[in-house]
Amino acid sequence: MVKHVHLLFVVLVAVSFAARVLAAQLKPELLQRPVLKIAPHALASLLLLSGIVLVFQGGWLHGNFGWIVAKLLALPIFIGLGMLAIRREGQQRWLAFFGAILVFLYIGGVAIGKDAFFIL
Repeated sequence: MVKHVHLLFVVLVAVSFAARVLAAQLKPELLQRPVLKIAPHALASLLLLSGIVLVFQGGWLHGNFGWIVAKLLALPIFIGLGMLAIRREGQQRWLAFFGAILVFLYIGGVAIGKDAFFIL
């Protein structure tokens, strides 16, 4: 059950991020609405909370948990690139956006394979 809730938040965070970048490009004034300022943080917090619950529920701290550390280290990179994608303009926006998407996919790949170096 928690896994499905976590996956739902993963999808909502990804869609929310893409929608906010698109809004920043096409209608930046939309990003000033209170719901669009608060909702992404609430979704990200719920995603993180459900991830923490999954770690303890799955007992994943008792074995090789380097993959969890890799996800936690990649998370601030995703957040930073996401902030750049929303705040910058032009080519910088899109480079940051695609960088953030790559980091997001890396985090997902690590989660699926339970291996921080799955791409090697």
